[in-house]
Amino acid sequence: MNQKRKTTAAQQPRLLDESRAIRTSLLSDALGKGGAMDHDMRCLSANCRMAGPAVTVRVHTADILMVGITLSQCPKGSVLVIDGQGELNTALWGEVTTLAARLKGLQGVVIDGAIRDLYKIHRDKFPVFARAVVPNAGGAQYAGEINVPVQCGGAIVHPGDWIVADEDGVVVVPQERLKMVIDAARRLAIVEKKIEKEVAKGKDLATLLRYHELLDKKAKEGVLPQMRFQEK
Repeated sequence: MNQKRKTTAAQQPRLLDESRAIRTSLLSDALGKGGAMDHDMRCLSANCRMAGPAVTVRVHTADILMVGITLSQCPKGSVLVIDGQGELNTALWGEVTTLAARLKGLQGVVIDGAIRDLYKIHRDKFPVFARAVVPNAGGAQYAGEINVPVQCGGAIVHPGDWIVADEDGVVVVPQERLKMVIDAARRLAIVEKKIEKEVAKGKDLATLLRYHELLDKKAKEGVLPQMRFQEK
């Protein structure tokens, strides 16, 4: 029986450094060209690089009560992932929560919703990713759920899944696949560097990547998937 391999406390500092050093584009490639949150989950702070295990919270639309509660419980080194259900006209995060999260030692925050106080946040080195910016503040009335599977930026995030972000966006790496994905991304980085060196020497990119061979093969197979059907 296959068992999920969870990240231990001893592994976490090393994995933080390793994953933060790998671009999200390579991690997405290693995940089979997937894993990325929606394109409008953008970095709104002075530092976009973050990595760490997710602490998740699902909040009632336009309500910040559970954001504050979860922030007080987040362990150092984690990434707070807030499922704000995509509400863009009420802010769930601002300058004070950014300060509190940075002082607690969190790695960053990802919000499927809006923030405010951009004048401060865009100068802050604490990574903040969100969909929008708006002045309106949320209320503090309703209970939500902490450390449950959530949807954030179009991606499903389970507690403990690894969140990695940079200038390109946010990628979710399932906890049980973390080591394998990091290793694959490292191998891809080596190959990519070799290709860059060859292109810099004047080599043709399509030839290096064998695109002509691939095109010939596709032409022989047929341009539509159903044309590959073989009746027995």
